[in-house]
Amino acid sequence: MAPASPRVVVKVDLKKKPWQQNQPLHNRWHPEIPSVAEVKANEFFRVEMVDWTGGAVKDDGSASDIKSIDLSTVHYLSGPIKVVDEDGVSAKPGDLLAVEICNLGPLPEDEWGFTGSFDRENGGGFLTDHFPCATKAIWYFEGIYAYSPQIPGVRFPGLTHPGIIGTAPSMELLKIWNERERQLEENGLKSLTLCEVVHQRPLANLPTSKGCLLGNVKEGTLEWEKIAKEAARTIPGRENGGNCDIKNLSRGSKIYLPVFVEGANLSTGDMHFSQGDGEISFCGAIEMSGFLELKCEIIRNGMQEYLTPMGPTPLHVNPIFEIGPVEPRFSEWLVFEGISVDESGRQHYLDATVAYKRAVLNAIDYLFKFGYSKEQAYLLLSCCPSEGRISGIVDSPNAVATLAIPTAIFDQDIRPKTQKGRVGPRIVRKPDVLKSTYDGKLPITKNPSSRS
Repeated sequence: MAPASPRVVVKVDLKKKPWQQNQPLHNRWHPEIPSVAEVKANEFFRVEMVDWTGGAVKDDGSASDIKSIDLSTVHYLSGPIKVVDEDGVSAKPGDLLAVEICNLGPLPEDEWGFTGSFDRENGGGFLTDHFPCATKAIWYFEGIYAYSPQIPGVRFPGLTHPGIIGTAPSMELLKIWNERERQLEENGLKSLTLCEVVHQRPLANLPTSKGCLLGNVKEGTLEWEKIAKEAARTIPGRENGGNCDIKNLSRGSKIYLPVFVEGANLSTGDMHFSQGDGEISFCGAIEMSGFLELKCEIIRNGMQEYLTPMGPTPLHVNPIFEIGPVEPRFSEWLVFEGISVDESGRQHYLDATVAYKRAVLNAIDYLFKFGYSKEQAYLLLSCCPSEGRISGIVDSPNAVATLAIPTAIFDQDIRPKTQKGRVGPRIVRKPDVLKSTYDGKLPITKNPSSRS
């Protein structure tokens, strides 16, 4: 007899708000957020998720929802899920939780997604000093393929994955996170030369009760007030995994997550139909609702056995990932190089972030020659299956980073050619991305040699 279908342990209703779900969602990391479900090791189970904004972004003709979004409310996660072994014994601190992604995809009858860049005064993005306006593109799915009316002339298969998957931190680890991120926010420009070149703000997203959703912990109670003041935001990836945005964690992948609390308390969300390396526009994948079908194993004492702490405590570890066997197959790529020299021509020392920024800007300017607006190119490079690499990190003074674009996603040949003139359109492809005005007063970075 065939085995049963995966048991649905977290189900969502897309007609309801995140806080109205039968199994309440959460948007913070904290050890005292109670689990909403329990699974056994080697059980085949299914988790459903809303998109990371909880339905705040709509399939419409405006970018105003991106411009005005309240980022204190994100990300909405499904879970926590308690994991026990076949004998009912919980995962313990010090274990490794091996999570296998057996299947995943968009939820039925919600087969669309969006890519955007935030307003510079409200989140920004990797290139927010060049692109200060909020923008949005809508994508529709045709099986494994995605296309956008706002970025015509491209169609590609998605490498679907969860942007966030992680375990709950212990109180000790939570305090480590909050202290180091608070120091970053307080010291700011005094200690970080990178802030002169990469303008995304804030420097860190510190705990705040504003927009806080804590699952089954009822708002307004003393317990809620305590947890809300301590709970870590879900924005960055950390020792527990979390928002790593690794695009290759698709079908067949396995994630080895450290366990810091009894039961592990696994949570996941932020489903992506497709994403480029770096997710450069911040709201930069093809964001969607979706599902994961998973199996878990508990490796007892696995943290000590397999993970080496890189810091002052045994908690300073990072997950290990196995990439799955199912990915889109591309054979031809156009690769753009960047070095540690910024737009003003100033030399930086082995700065891979500056080098990657330069590679992305080179790619955007190049695609502009083939009829795309720079906003279209920015969003496209953020969500298509592009490959980012640190190619050199030892040859002083320049780090070398590359961005590779699969040429097969375009309906025209975008390679350089020997004949005079270009093949392909020379005017901006219409329609363009949806765009809001920028009402702030921060200066916009210009490349003096760039085409407008």
